[in-house]
Amino acid sequence: MAQTPAKRHHHVPQFYLRGFADGEQITTVRLPGDQRYTTSVRKTAAENGFYTVPGHEEGPDVFEKLLSGAEGEAAAVFKKLEAGVWPLALEDRATLASFIALQVARGPEQRRNMQHVQAQVARLEVSAVGKAGVKGWAKRKLGMDLDDAAAELVWEQANRPEGPPIRVSALSHIRQIGEMVNGLVPYIAGRPWMLVEFEKRSLFTSDTPVVLVPHPDDDEDEDDDEEYYADRGVGFMTAWGITYPISRKLGLVMSDPMVFADRVGIERVARGELDYRQPGNTQIERFINLSTATSASLSLFHHPDDGGFVPDELPAPDPVTLRMSGGPQEFSG
Repeated sequence: MAQTPAKRHHHVPQFYLRGFADGEQITTVRLPGDQRYTTSVRKTAAENGFYTVPGHEEGPDVFEKLLSGAEGEAAAVFKKLEAGVWPLALEDRATLASFIALQVARGPEQRRNMQHVQAQVARLEVSAVGKAGVKGWAKRKLGMDLDDAAAELVWEQANRPEGPPIRVSALSHIRQIGEMVNGLVPYIAGRPWMLVEFEKRSLFTSDTPVVLVPHPDDDEDEDDDEEYYADRGVGFMTAWGITYPISRKLGLVMSDPMVFADRVGIERVARGELDYRQPGNTQIERFINLSTATSASLSLFHHPDDGGFVPDELPAPDPVTLRMSGGPQEFSG
């Protein structure tokens, strides 16, 4: 008997969320913080059919099954961390680096980023051809023959700051996930890792739990044109560090490898020879939690007893975390 395809797809894994939950209960904070509610892990950070690939020969939930396999491998590493294993064996370290990269690529914010970029590219192209060229553009780019009314609608949509409405399919997103994971792993694994263990303090997480930390002396207006991913002006290659809450009592800080570039080869760093353990304190807790809060897209997630560690002032929701710079802000043709 064929198994019923899974409908609820988690973009933040359930096993990971349980590290911040009270049993099966976890609190969600919707940015900017005016909505807070506690519900089950099963219903948190999930969207029906998010990774569904209609008509796939192995079933529409084929990618969800692949994610479950990757999550199972990562969950085993998380259990070792909770049991006090550190530093990790090379294979486990590689598994965790891949899982962190996967978390960066798999979320709804990445699909929204793709839609935003494609809409802005279409907006630039339509602005270049002008109103009179819309029909020709649609024929070349989309293979569509537009009548006058449809061409007028495309022109009107292209005049909007957000550009025309574009929907990216799950399959297109999945293809990008594969490209991004392969591209990001070296910038995650090739850093010294510091595991921070907390006793009295606690961490929370978010819908975008992998956070890029800029160098303190970075120019806020400096452009970053990295190939794979750029987040609020800083990329995986140029970031001072990366923070990732493992659980409410464990945090991972991946720092700048260039500090050791003259003395230690990157191969040794990637093998974890510079990894170390650090007792948690108030300063580190605030650093990781503030990084998590300010870089979240729509939601934070925390243990029901840990609301006091969430900052009083939270940013507005940020559905699109990657934006194009340059190009016309307004045009009339």
